[in-house]
Amino acid sequence: MNLSLSSSCVPTVFKHAVVQPVLKKSNLDHNDLANYRPISKLPFLSKALEKIVLSQLQAYWDANNISDKFQSGFKPRHSTETALLRVLNDLLLFADSGCSSVLVLLDLTSAFDMVDHNTLLLRLEHTVGIRGNVLNWFRSYLLDRSYSITIGGCSSSVAPLCCGVSQGSVLGTMLFSLYMLPLGSIFEEYNISYHFYADDIQIYFRLTNDTSSSLHCLLECLREVKDWLSDNSLILNEKKTEIVLFDNHTSWGQFVDTLGPLAASLSGTVSNLGALFDSSFKCDKQVSSVVKSSFYQLRQISKAKHYIPHRDLEKLIHAFVTSRLDYCKSLYFGLHSTLLHRLQVVQNAAAHLLTGTARFAPITPFLADLHWLPVKNRIEFKILLLTFKIINNTAPCYLTELLSPYTPRRALRSSGQLLLVQPRSRLKTRGDCAFALAALSLWNNLPPAILML
Repeated sequence: MNLSLSSSCVPTVFKHAVVQPVLKKSNLDHNDLANYRPISKLPFLSKALEKIVLSQLQAYWDANNISDKFQSGFKPRHSTETALLRVLNDLLLFADSGCSSVLVLLDLTSAFDMVDHNTLLLRLEHTVGIRGNVLNWFRSYLLDRSYSITIGGCSSSVAPLCCGVSQGSVLGTMLFSLYMLPLGSIFEEYNISYHFYADDIQIYFRLTNDTSSSLHCLLECLREVKDWLSDNSLILNEKKTEIVLFDNHTSWGQFVDTLGPLAASLSGTVSNLGALFDSSFKCDKQVSSVVKSSFYQLRQISKAKHYIPHRDLEKLIHAFVTSRLDYCKSLYFGLHSTLLHRLQVVQNAAAHLLTGTARFAPITPFLADLHWLPVKNRIEFKILLLTFKIINNTAPCYLTELLSPYTPRRALRSSGQLLLVQPRSRLKTRGDCAFALAALSLWNNLPPAILML
């Protein structure tokens, strides 16, 4: 490892990948090659070398504040939940201010496989400031790579890999984030909010009274984005572009006419990083999806219940059911009680299955024995946990900037209680459920003794 770093040379054997196509979803057509995702399998020692480089590159990256603030993919303390929480927070505040807003989800075709190595090296040199032996090491890492494909028991001949960063590599995700770094400046130029999660791009903005002008600005921005992607060997998959309009007060016909060909991408509900966003902010379809998939998993587990030890049965339930209830649960704050009840029914069914109690037997004591927080409390706990991380500077900066600690102008008893600043005015709609307001209402109502722990 030290010899590789000192000589700026990556061994050739480290740069060969065995690619295995894996079906994206089990219900897709096996004969359609577009339904497969290529997984690159690299030598273990190559990943160990990349891990060493990644730790040094990450330290340099953080010290010089190089990464995009709104890139949440594969970054410490960032997740799909924090990304979606910030986006939903902004959309709720737009709606509460009486403005319509638009969310556009962009998808890139085989983005990781299309990265141009020469362009990436220029990014490393001119954007990151990497030169000398370090730049030579990355040049050796990227160039002269090869791959072969394995399907079943058959393998193809070795072929050169002229572009792309391997999705099975350790450095690939950070290098791709760096490759996409200039794209954020285009959205800032058009005053359009954006958020990246690896190659998933979501942009959103509020509509002004002149709807046509706002949408023309969007179309110009998308045209420039498409040109930038083309110049950087990336392809925008327009067929997978999705657009959702929130709290529409304008003429739907005018909206469709202005969008032109993009009007076909309009939808009332879109899938965004595994969560369903609907134009009314009700989240009923998201809850229905979670409930349906959770009960399916419970039925599958119940068939094998008698052959599984109790401890392993609990692990299965957490892996296949609780994980679904907990995914992005901070987005559920303020949901209607009927939707929360549907989620609670899933948890109750899981507890009945684990404990072997009758279907209609009281489940609350068993939830307490299992140390399972009810769904409503789990949601509140996640909001409080994120607030705690913000106060202790361990949360993404785009969430940290939403909250401000309360600092009284003169010495008061409350000055040492870690309270948050109260907003000047209360919101009227589900904007009260935006993360900033939810965190404020829950955190400031905690007993002072807990805040001081």
